[in-house]
Amino acid sequence: MTAVRRVAVLDYGSGNVHSAAKAVERAGAEVELTADRRVAMEADGLVVPGVGAFKAVVDQLKSVRGDEIIDRRLAGGRPVLGICVGMQVLFERGVERGVDTEGLGEWPGIVRALPSDVLPHMGWNTVEPDPGSVLFEGIEDERFYFVHSYAAQDWHLDVMPPFPQPALTWAEHGGRFLAAVENGPLSATQFHPEKSAEAGIRLLSNWIRSLG
Repeated sequence: MTAVRRVAVLDYGSGNVHSAAKAVERAGAEVELTADRRVAMEADGLVVPGVGAFKAVVDQLKSVRGDEIIDRRLAGGRPVLGICVGMQVLFERGVERGVDTEGLGEWPGIVRALPSDVLPHMGWNTVEPDPGSVLFEGIEDERFYFVHSYAAQDWHLDVMPPFPQPALTWAEHGGRFLAAVENGPLSATQFHPEKSAEAGIRLLSNWIRSLG
C-alpha cells in the first residue's frame, strides 16, 4: 500500500490558499495549510498558490520568508509546485502596469502582459503538454481553467546533461505562453488546478504520486 504523501500549502496571505489546500486533499494527500518553516521544509511536497499582482505576491511571500523556504527546498531536491501567480514569481522579473518587480529568480525570464486585446484570459483553454510530462499523464487532451493577464512567454534555461530537460507545456491567448513547467523538483502551472474540475484533481494526483 502506497504511503499517503504529506503536502504543505504555504499560507502567506494569498486569496486562494484554502481552495488549493482542499483540492490537494481531494487529490489524495494529507494537507497542512501553514507558514511554519519547519513544517514547510519537512513536507513531501510544498504548494505555493498565488492570485493578484506580481509585486504583492512577492512581498507577501517574503514577509513569511517563503522565498527562503522555496530556495532551501529546491536546493535539497524537495518538490515544490507553484500555481498561477505562484508560478509567475518563480521567474526573474515581472512587469505589470509599468511596475518592474524582481521575482524569486528560480528561472530566467520576464513575466509580461499577454499580447491580446481581450484581457484577462479567463476561462477554459486547451494546452499542449510536453511528451515527457508527468503532470499531464492521461489528461493531455483536457481543458484547464485560466484567470490571468500576464505570463512567461519564452523559456531561456539551458539544462545540460546529465540533468533532464524541463517539460514545457504551452497554451495560446493572443500568442503562445507557458501553461506549465516541470523542471526537476520545481513544477508550476499558470492555470488553476483547483478550479479545473476533475482534470485539475487528476493533475494534482499525478504530482502527488511523483513525490516519492
